[in-house]
Amino acid sequence: MDIAYAQIMTSDDPLQSIIRTVMLPAALKERRAGAAAIVNTKLYGVLPFARAVKAAGIRPVIGLSVQIETEAGVLPAFIYAKDDGGYQNLLKMSSALSVRERETLPLAWMRAYGRGCLVVFDPGAMAEGDPQSAMQQALESGGPDRVWVGISRPANRQNPDEDLWTEFADSSGLAVCAVAVARYLRPADAFAYRVARLIDEGGKLSENSLADLPDAQLPMPDELLERFGDHPEWLEATYALLMSCSDTVPEAERLMSKYPLGEGETADGRLRRDCLDGLQERLGSVPDIYGKRLEHELNVIFSMGYSDYFLITADFISHAASKGILTGPGRGSSAGSLVAYALRITDVDPIAYGLIFERFLNPERVSMPDIDVDFADHRRHEVIEYVAEKYGRDHVAQIITFGTLSARAAARSTARVFGFPEAEQREISKMIPGRPGMTLEQAAAPGSPLARWAESAELRQKWLEAALALEGIPRNASTHAAGVVLSPVPLVEAVPLTGGSEGIYLTQWPMKEVEERGLLKMDFLGLRNLTLLDRIRSMIRYDRNLELDFGKIPLDDPATIQLFQSGDMTGIFQFESAGMRDTLRKLKPERFSDIYAINALYRPGPMDNIPVFERRMHGKERVPSIHPDIDPILEETYGIIVYQEQIMQIAVRMAGFTMGEADILRRAVSKKKREILEREREHFVRGAESRGYDRRSATMVYDYIVRFADYGFPKSHAVAYSLISFRLAYLKAHEPAYFYAALLSQAAGDADRVSKLVGEIRSKGIRILPPSVLKSGYACRVEDGAIRYGLSGIKGVPAPFIRKLLDARKRTGQWEDLFDMAVALSGAHFTRGAAEPLARSGALDDFHPDRAVLLASIAAAETYANLVRPSEEDDLFGGDTASFGRQKYSEAGTLPEALKLQYERDTLGFYVSQHPAARLKSQSPGQYADVAALGGGSGRVRVAGIIDDIKRIRTKKGEAMAFFRLQDDTGEVECTVFPKEYATFNRLLNEEAGIRLSGQAEMRNGRLQVIVKNIEG
Repeated sequence: MDIAYAQIMTSDDPLQSIIRTVMLPAALKERRAGAAAIVNTKLYGVLPFARAVKAAGIRPVIGLSVQIETEAGVLPAFIYAKDDGGYQNLLKMSSALSVRERETLPLAWMRAYGRGCLVVFDPGAMAEGDPQSAMQQALESGGPDRVWVGISRPANRQNPDEDLWTEFADSSGLAVCAVAVARYLRPADAFAYRVARLIDEGGKLSENSLADLPDAQLPMPDELLERFGDHPEWLEATYALLMSCSDTVPEAERLMSKYPLGEGETADGRLRRDCLDGLQERLGSVPDIYGKRLEHELNVIFSMGYSDYFLITADFISHAASKGILTGPGRGSSAGSLVAYALRITDVDPIAYGLIFERFLNPERVSMPDIDVDFADHRRHEVIEYVAEKYGRDHVAQIITFGTLSARAAARSTARVFGFPEAEQREISKMIPGRPGMTLEQAAAPGSPLARWAESAELRQKWLEAALALEGIPRNASTHAAGVVLSPVPLVEAVPLTGGSEGIYLTQWPMKEVEERGLLKMDFLGLRNLTLLDRIRSMIRYDRNLELDFGKIPLDDPATIQLFQSGDMTGIFQFESAGMRDTLRKLKPERFSDIYAINALYRPGPMDNIPVFERRMHGKERVPSIHPDIDPILEETYGIIVYQEQIMQIAVRMAGFTMGEADILRRAVSKKKREILEREREHFVRGAESRGYDRRSATMVYDYIVRFADYGFPKSHAVAYSLISFRLAYLKAHEPAYFYAALLSQAAGDADRVSKLVGEIRSKGIRILPPSVLKSGYACRVEDGAIRYGLSGIKGVPAPFIRKLLDARKRTGQWEDLFDMAVALSGAHFTRGAAEPLARSGALDDFHPDRAVLLASIAAAETYANLVRPSEEDDLFGGDTASFGRQKYSEAGTLPEALKLQYERDTLGFYVSQHPAARLKSQSPGQYADVAALGGGSGRVRVAGIIDDIKRIRTKKGEAMAFFRLQDDTGEVECTVFPKEYATFNRLLNEEAGIRLSGQAEMRNGRLQVIVKNIEG
C-alpha cells in the first residue's frame, strides 16, 4: 500500500513538536512514504521541510493547522495548498491570522482564502460543541470538491462518534481520510515532547500538567495498517489527497525593489548622475583614477541589475543625515566600493586605502549585494519607519529570529520542569562549560562532572535524556536585531507575515529563508558607539553652538595617536579590552594605518602574528622579501598577510587573475579543502608561468597565501570600524569632559562600570558634581568643565518620575525648597519611593544642607502636595499657596558621615562627597600611593582603600586564599592574597571594609595586580 503522512508538525513551530526537519528524510524513507505534509500552526519551517523532503524523493505538501470558527464550536482542521494559487492563499491566511493575533479562522476568511486549497476536518480533536453542525457550516464555506472528513485513532483507540462522522461524510458526498498527527518520531520520544510542552506552558511534572497528551509519534506503515485495518481505503485517500497537490513552493527569484524615479529616468542613469555629483562634492575635480574606477564599478552594478539597491540605500542614509541621525562610516566589504563612497553610503575612500570593489561585488560570483549600515541605536527605528512609509508598509518588514534551547537553556528549562531546586539548577549550569559551541552531549561526556552527577540517580538520568532530546530546538520567536526586508510586490505574496512592533510587520521566516526566496534583505544595525558619538556631538552643539564634522577629524592628530600608544582606551570601540590595550602599549602605533592593522590582527588566529609584526614595525627584525613583485603589497603590514585584499592583489599581480577570480581564490583557500587548494594551486601557478614567473617562485608565493589565508581579515571592515574608534579617541583626547559625561550616562545602571569610570575621570583631573534636582538633566552634562551627574543614574528613581520632574522644573522655574518641588510635581507623582533615593544621593542638597532633615521631611512634603495639588489637573488653590505659609522641614539629627557615604554608594554606585579612602590616606599623609599612580612597573607599594568584590577560593592543596579589588579615590587595582597571608589577615577581608595594605605590584596578563604581604584595618 502507498503511504503518505499528511499531518507532520516540526520543531520549527516552537515547542509544539520535537521533530527536527533534518531528521525527516531518513524517517520518511524508513517508512516508505510517497508524500508528506507539514502542518504547523504558522508557516514556520516550510522551505527547509520542502527542500529536505523533495531531496529524499518524497513529494512535499505545504499545509497549515487551523481552528475554524463556527456557531457550533471551534472545529480543528488542516488546510493544504493544492496548487500555486492555494499556496498564495495559505500565505495570506496564515499572515491574516498572525497579524491580527487570531487563534480561530472565521468562515468568511475560509471562503476568501479557500481557492486552490484542500481542507481536512478533524472532528475527533474538537474540544467542545457539535462536530457535525460545525462541519456542515464549514462545508458550506469550503465546497465538497475540496473537503475531506478526517478520522484519527491515536493509540489505536476509536472515537465513539466515528460512525456519525462517516455517515455525515457519506450524506455530504465527502471522502474520508486517515489522520495521524505527528509531533515526535518514536514512542520513546513522547516523554521529551511532554517536557517541551511543559516548558512552553510553564508547568512541572509533579503537577501532572499535560499528562494526557495524545499519542503523536510518526507511525510505521504496519502501525498505520493496524490502526486503520478495517478501513484501508482511508489511508489510500490520504495518499491520494497529498499526491493531488502539486509542488507549490516557488523557486527562488530575485525580487528587487524599485527606487521611485522621475518621468523618463532610469535607475542606471540616475545612479551614474548621483555618483558623479557625489564625487565632485567630495573631491572637487575627479582624477582619472577615480573616474576609471567609478566607470568599472557602475558597469558591474548595471550588468548585475543592482542600481535600484544602491539608490534605495543612499536614499535612506541621506534621510538619516537630514534628520541628524548618525550613521557609521561603513562596515564589511561595502567600504571597498567607490560608488558607495560617492553616494555617502560609506565614508571610506577605497582608492586612498587600497580597497577592492570585487571583495564586495563579484560579477564572477553572482550574489545579492549586502550593504550593512550602522545607526545610532536610539534612532535606528526612525530610519526603518521612513523606509516603511516611503515604499509602503505592505512592502517592508523586519525579520523574525528564533531563540533556541542552548545547552544551558535546555538543561535549566528541563530541570525546572522536573522540579529541581534553584540551587541545583545553578549547579547544573556550572557543570556545562560556557565555551562557544559547547553542546550538552559534550558536557555530559563519560567521566565528566555532569555525567557523574546524572548517573547518581535515575531521575537525573531521565532529566539528561530529555534535555539532550530538546537541545537546539526553537524555543521562542523574536525580532532579528538588524534584518529588514524590502519587496517590489506586497510581501504577503512572497512570504508569510506576523505582527511586529511600531506598525512594522515581521516575517514568519528567518533570514536565510527570506534570502532564499530572493527578497532584498538589508541590515539596519544599532551601534551604541555611534550613540555615544551622537550624544557628545549633541552636548557640544547645545553648550557651545558648535557643529562637529566627524569626517574632518585629522587622522594624524598627535594627541589621539598618543592615546592609542598609551593604551588609554576606556570607552573606545574595538580597543577597550585589557589584551588590546597591552598590544597597543607594546606596538605603539604611529599612524592610522597601524591602528587599523592592529584592529585586524587582534583576533583569534591572526594575533599569533602580533609579536612578529611588533619586531618588524620597530626595526628589531628585518622584513623578509617574499618576492620583489609582491613586496610592495605587503609593505604596510611588514611582510605579513593581514588583509584578505592582499591575497587578491597578489593573485592579480603575479598570476594575472581578474579581481573576480582573485575573490574566488580568497574564498577557496580560506576553506582549506584539499581538492580546492590543489585546483587553485595549479590555476595560480599556470597563471604565474604565463606571465614569465618560474614555477618555484609561483609555488612559494601560493604556499605563503595558503599559510596566511585563515588569518586574513577584510581590510575594508578594519578601516571603517577603526574610523569610529579614532573619532571616539579624538573626542576623548580633545573633549574629555564631554566624552566622559556621555560615557557615564551610557553606563548608568551598571554600578561596577560607573565606579571604574568615576575613578578614571577623577584621575584625569575632571571633577564630578553631585546630582541636583535644580541643575542636573536626565543624563550627565558638562558644567564649567566638570561633569554634573544625571538624574537617570540614581538607582531607585523611576524614569517616568525623572521626566515629570524635568518637565515640571521647565514649566514652573527654580524651586525654593522640597515643598515647592512636591507641589510642582503634584501628589500624583511626588512619592516617598522616588524622593528618598534623590535625598540619599545628594540630589536634594540644594534645598537643605543636612540629608537627615530632607529624608525626615519627605512624608510632610508628600502630604502637602496631596493637599495643595492632588493631581496635575487639580490645583485646588490656583497656584497660590501663600495662605499655608512657608512649610517647615521636620527636625532630625545630623546624618552620620559613614551613613551619608554609604547612601551615596548605594544610589550612585560611587562616593560623590569624599571617598572613604581619602580619609584613610589623610591619617598617614604621604605614606600611601594613589592607585592611579601605580603604573605598570613592579615594586613594593603601599595603598589604602575599600575592599570590593572579594572572592575566596581553595587551592588544589585545599588551602584558602582570596582575590579582591581595592578601590581608592583615584581608581582600583586587583589584589591577590595567597594562603600564608590569608591565614593571617582573613578577619580583615570584608566587603566594603577600609584597609591599608602593602605588597608587590606586578603585571599579569596585561593587568596590574598587587600581591598582598601585609594588611592593617
